[in-house]
Amino acid sequence: MKKFLIFAILAVLALGANAQLKKVYNDELNPMEQIDNAIAQAKEQGKFVICQVGGNWCPWCLKFADFITKDEEIATVVDENFVYIHVSYNPHMSTDESRDKTMLQRLGNPGRFGYPVFVVLNHDGNVIHIQDSSFLEEGKGYNKDKVLRFFNNWTPKAVNAQ
Repeated sequence: MKKFLIFAILAVLALGANAQLKKVYNDELNPMEQIDNAIAQAKEQGKFVICQVGGNWCPWCLKFADFITKDEEIATVVDENFVYIHVSYNPHMSTDESRDKTMLQRLGNPGRFGYPVFVVLNHDGNVIHIQDSSFLEEGKGYNKDKVLRFFNNWTPKAVNAQ
């Protein structure tokens, strides 16, 4: 009984901590249309697209979204170089398996790395990099230097430098 009570308290605390984070994924959006719109916008603006694939069910997904918006330096790099979208996907609660499979194939099957996972698309919509988020983590959060390095290494200027 004591173990159950401790587990219940920890579960409530974990849910409470995640409830404070802003939900950034919109399950109502068609992910294929969302990606197409982001590519068109990126092409027009001379940027690349970053698809953060995951969902509001994923605490690490919400932590990352919160982390990059609260850090001014990271937010600036993202804003200046990328059209950043949150592509909603729940591997355990899929409502349209065919659409999800098509979307994942289009993005290079990134789910093999876990969630969140980041897919960088060039302005033509081609996958140029898939980033496993575990390499950006530190402790119970994310490491600013690692995150900045990831973003800076995949800007259009960095990729197109000859």
